[in-house]
Amino acid sequence: MSRTTLILLGAGSSSRFKTTVKKQWLYSGDSPLWLQVAEHFERSTDFERIIIVSSKDEIHLMKNFASYHYVEGGSNRQASLSNALKYVDSDYVMVSDIARCCVPADMIKRILDAKEKASCIVPVLPVTDTLYMHNKPIDREQVKIIQTPQLSVTTLLKQALKTETLFTDDSSAIASLGESIHFVEGSSLAHKLTTIDDLKKVPCIKMPSARTLTGFGIDIHAFEDHKEMFLCGERIDVNYGFKAHSDGDVAIHALIDALLGAAGMGDIGELYPDTEESYAGADSKELLRDTVRRIRSFGYTIGNVDLTIMAEAPKLLPYKAQMKKTLASLLGIKANFVNIKATTAEKLGFVGRKEGVTVHAVANLNYYNWKNI
Repeated sequence: MSRTTLILLGAGSSSRFKTTVKKQWLYSGDSPLWLQVAEHFERSTDFERIIIVSSKDEIHLMKNFASYHYVEGGSNRQASLSNALKYVDSDYVMVSDIARCCVPADMIKRILDAKEKASCIVPVLPVTDTLYMHNKPIDREQVKIIQTPQLSVTTLLKQALKTETLFTDDSSAIASLGESIHFVEGSSLAHKLTTIDDLKKVPCIKMPSARTLTGFGIDIHAFEDHKEMFLCGERIDVNYGFKAHSDGDVAIHALIDALLGAAGMGDIGELYPDTEESYAGADSKELLRDTVRRIRSFGYTIGNVDLTIMAEAPKLLPYKAQMKKTLASLLGIKANFVNIKATTAEKLGFVGRKEGVTVHAVANLNYYNWKNI
């Protein structure tokens, strides 16, 4: 059996999808869409390797789900495909779009079975409507709707893409070399998810799970004289602040870790390392805004958060109401879903000695319910 590599393309920004969630991160049950697609192809045949092409930020999270080969995408489809082809040495390469999420197994088989018939095997659908071009009708029997996945001879596809010309699919690139194209029957089920309305045309996507994901965060900072103090995004009226690379908002840092923990996205040091000069003196509110943006783009919604601030000093009761409003605004949730508790350490330890503050945070996430769109 000839060796075949599968490349799944998903590095696009989903700009036409018009939601905060990237379409590859819509959840079907407990699986993001990209994973459901990859596992479906994996069950369909024995690929030598499966390569997922996505953005750098997404790859960091994707690795938590499955041990495929991940490649960072480029500025367009062709650049992304070229990046992936660097890791392909099999005889054939099958390329599909993650957005074409309901490709039937028998369609995949038809494509693979025809591999020796041409340099590129392409699934197509007939055109059933009347077509006009330049205000004149054209013979629809001569027109085909091209789909993916497409199977190509690897060496030819690599050669075809060594050009400044941009191709919209693999068959166009292969045809530019004068190589042969063979068409097989496609499927109306293999509809490409491009806009929100397309969700009605992809029956393989199930309702997202109602599972709640919980994360815990903790952070500690010592005091530093003659520095502004910020806590929960609010300036505290004292003549000392927190010793830290950023503004030292220990509460927001703990909250970020709780959110990242619930999403399985690592910790604050991985996303915003204190070794990078760009984060020196950083406004922690901006870090939280960016964390929330990432979490939402990866298919999660924030349920509620709960923080416990352990501090002998300063006294926080006068600030708690505004802290709650500020965090709710940053998180994009109602204030009643934000809870802030303040306690002392009963004069024990570094907190009791008024040397610093520690904060514990819990956050709950749910999968974005795209069924409500």
